[in-house]
Amino acid sequence: MNLTNNLIIAMPGLADPMFEKSVSFICQHSEQGAMGLTINHPTNITLSEFLSQLDIPLTIDSLASIPIYLGGPVETGHGFILHSNDSASDSWTQTLRINEHISLSSSKDILIAIANGEGPSHFLITLGYAGWGKGQIEKEMEENSWLNVTADNDIIFNTPTEKRWESAAMKLGIDINLISGDVGHA
Repeated sequence: MNLTNNLIIAMPGLADPMFEKSVSFICQHSEQGAMGLTINHPTNITLSEFLSQLDIPLTIDSLASIPIYLGGPVETGHGFILHSNDSASDSWTQTLRINEHISLSSSKDILIAIANGEGPSHFLITLGYAGWGKGQIEKEMEENSWLNVTADNDIIFNTPTEKRWESAAMKLGIDINLISGDVGHA
């Protein structure tokens, strides 16, 4: 099972506070491990503050209050931009094309383009990422820590942050709020 281009949805019983009620988009998955971005844990940092720290002037006022997300516990000092492929996505440095609609970038040039209103129409910026070592995500899936569903651009970019966990589970026809957080064996 390859989880690239999937959303993984934390089960209610997942006790790790970093991933509680989280939805993560899996950017890469291979035999060596997996890398993803949590898309529903906003920080208190806005795009305006984030760009200011990088000395990038924001010229589009309507973008100022967009939240920056905590993408995961790895490299939290590094920014990652998950974005639509509708602009010059092939021209950004350090870009990984995940599917025909979504890419992942981690370079200053895309941030400058966003600040000037010349970036992709949809983007989500995280600090850090979630990483799993060889066989780790597979083991967690077997332990029922996660549900998975093919990624949905609408959930990633348009669904209100506080509804992403439930919305991702509803793609599977599951009301995740009705699932018990207790684990048991029959």
